[in-house]
Amino acid sequence: MTTLPGTKPRIGLLGTGPWAERTHAPALAAHPGVEFAGVWGRRAGAAEALAAAHGTTAYEDVDALFAACDAVAFALPPDVQAPLAERAAAAGCHLLLDKPVATSAPVARKTADAVTAAGVASVVFCTLRFAGPTARWIEEQQAAGDWLLGEAHWLGALFSPEADSPYAASPWRREKGGLWDVGPHVLSVYLPILGDVTSVTCAAGRADTRHLILRHTSGASTTTTLTLSAPPATSEAALSLYGERGRSTMPGWDGAVDAFANAVDALLESIRTGRPHACDIRFGARLTEILAEAERQVEEAQVAARAAGERAH
Repeated sequence: MTTLPGTKPRIGLLGTGPWAERTHAPALAAHPGVEFAGVWGRRAGAAEALAAAHGTTAYEDVDALFAACDAVAFALPPDVQAPLAERAAAAGCHLLLDKPVATSAPVARKTADAVTAAGVASVVFCTLRFAGPTARWIEEQQAAGDWLLGEAHWLGALFSPEADSPYAASPWRREKGGLWDVGPHVLSVYLPILGDVTSVTCAAGRADTRHLILRHTSGASTTTTLTLSAPPATSEAALSLYGERGRSTMPGWDGAVDAFANAVDALLESIRTGRPHACDIRFGARLTEILAEAERQVEEAQVAARAAGERAH
């Protein structure tokens, strides 16, 4: 779609769950630079309710939403998102995607190829790349350089019996765990600072806990522990870097609505200039490749452990 001169770009929303309701829809409705053009969801009633709450239109036909928009934002499970992103790109819509873009490396690459071939702009909403305090910290550490080690632990309590969160009902999060839900956040911080990942080692801990050791093109390494099953009292997201100047720890951030608005700005800038954003669909596909390799290693280790147990009996 092409916006007429002097009019605001029209952005639609795909998804009606808690993430869409609490972050995407409020940010789009309040953004002064766009027109919130409509909502589509897999549950028509939820789409109607969300659209009504923000004074926009609910669409039963996703292709009709694409036809009415210049860009679309996604708040859908990753493997629902990927094929719809291809359809949206083919319809000429620019894309504001959620992380991870997919949970299969071949699917992520296929989607990235289709989006690139369509010639549309894309941004993947990795929150820490767009929240003001964390985005500034990432830029500062990029400029400083010469880091030896990254160390992170993201201990989420989403699946703790004591926790009460609407996100705990998400089937894909239940299936994929912290590796896929919060792993993209950690990678989105360390890759721009330390370089692409050249080797991956992953081991499983209790429940969905995963321990990652990554080597980067800069020669630095990172160690990361990820889980959504931590007790609430231990819940924490902490990322640090170590180098000749000592230690630098990423600051906290407050919510995601402002960060999403910044991601909208980044997409508009990419559309205007024609320059790919650093956190585009290609970057998103790379995150999927790294996480898929980590998952493969855990699955192979679990198969081997079961086989060994069977032989012992």
